[in-house]
Amino acid sequence: MCGRYVMARAVGDLLAEFDARLEEDVQLPPSWNVAPTDDVPIVLERLIDEEPVRQLHVARWGLVPSWAKDPGIGARMINARSESVLEKPAFRKAVKSRRCAVPADGYYEWKQGAGKQKQPYYVHPGSGSPLVFAGLYEWWKDPSKAEDDPGRWMLSTSILTTDTPPPGAESTVFGKLTELHDRVPLPMDRATMASWLDPQIDDAAFLVDLVRAHVRDAAADWHVDSVGREVGNVRNNSPELIRPVEALF
Repeated sequence: MCGRYVMARAVGDLLAEFDARLEEDVQLPPSWNVAPTDDVPIVLERLIDEEPVRQLHVARWGLVPSWAKDPGIGARMINARSESVLEKPAFRKAVKSRRCAVPADGYYEWKQGAGKQKQPYYVHPGSGSPLVFAGLYEWWKDPSKAEDDPGRWMLSTSILTTDTPPPGAESTVFGKLTELHDRVPLPMDRATMASWLDPQIDDAAFLVDLVRAHVRDAAADWHVDSVGREVGNVRNNSPELIRPVEALF
């Protein structure tokens, strides 16, 4: 499950980190409380003159299928279950040819306590390097806008999820993650990301299995910190949201 996350790196830093280029200039302010339907950076590869070119784009979080009547469906499409992504109508075409990586500094998860109490936690890599989640993207054409309107096309994205790895001897983080939720956003290391993005690989089933097989390695250095309840309000957005605090329970 991934319903809120942090992406606070500058565009220039992302371009350098992922060896990507821009097709057009973008403005993307840092966010410590990314919520569904927000604009987020994604990394993808396209064939240009028969050569793969890695690009950074800005997409709306919540995939809007090309056949959707309106973009409202995207709010329910922020995540895609990796186990069924090959069959689901909203995702099965995108997973074959429109795969992307979704950079993040970390993500939030909530633990249910007694009554209505919930304790938020911030999950992030211990190395300080950005997380990279397996994602999908799609283009949606707004039928209400003219053909020559540059805003008639919407780019949207979804983050793949998988079962939380069971606790093991190699890292204590998986026990902590299991206590929070039975699902995690699907992380990738850089080698796996290179395969996932490659537009010349058309075996989607192989790629989904490849990414799922490397979850434990990609998440082994994750840290889980309890943070303040202010993150629960989307209007709050500052570095203080990821500052560790004592857990309520």
